[in-house]
Amino acid sequence: MALSFDPQKLPVVAVDDHLPALTAAVLRSDDVRRRFLVPPVWTPEVKTEPRFNERAPTHASVLVALVERDELTVLLTQRTDHLNDHPGQVSFAGGRVESTDADAAATALREAHEEIGVEAAFIDVLGAMPTYTTGTGFIVTPIVALVRPGFTLNADPFEVAAVFEVPLAFLMNPANHRRHAIDVNGARREFLSMPWDGIDDQGQPRRYFIWGATAAMLRNLYRFLAA
Repeated sequence: MALSFDPQKLPVVAVDDHLPALTAAVLRSDDVRRRFLVPPVWTPEVKTEPRFNERAPTHASVLVALVERDELTVLLTQRTDHLNDHPGQVSFAGGRVESTDADAAATALREAHEEIGVEAAFIDVLGAMPTYTTGTGFIVTPIVALVRPGFTLNADPFEVAAVFEVPLAFLMNPANHRRHAIDVNGARREFLSMPWDGIDDQGQPRRYFIWGATAAMLRNLYRFLAA
């Protein structure tokens, strides 16, 4: 679904730097694993976006892949511009549930392999986050997993324009969470963005604009880990 506005050109109405940051020192693999083994009492901050079409709801899963570098990073993709759903946006690897998928985790693992080539042997699923419903009608289950280094990326050029990693500590610092608002088809839409200034495949500086559903699911992960 093509957007009628450019989210990167909307003004920032607030920055959430009043909330505490989660540093790399408390975002180690073992810490995150323990949090899923003994989950806290918490409430997702955002679960549903205003609907922008009448399409029947579709179940999907995404892989929130935490790569075990010197500090944890989050593996993200930039979708190609010609796709029908969320073209050009930053997203987790993932997609629609298929009838052959055993569960939400199986969907996420299958889609991650199809989209970016990461083999399941490198992935240790920790658990699922609450579903997130997008304005385009996708009911998304985020599957959080640790990913061991050594995997080979093989991105599907039809769906994926770029694959990159962002330090988890950057994304779990609300000082990097910016708020925007716009009216779309009579409905007020508020969303978060987390722009990341990274390096592209050619070694050149590039800003990756993380926003919308991806940013909202990351914000829910922050609430979960901070609870």
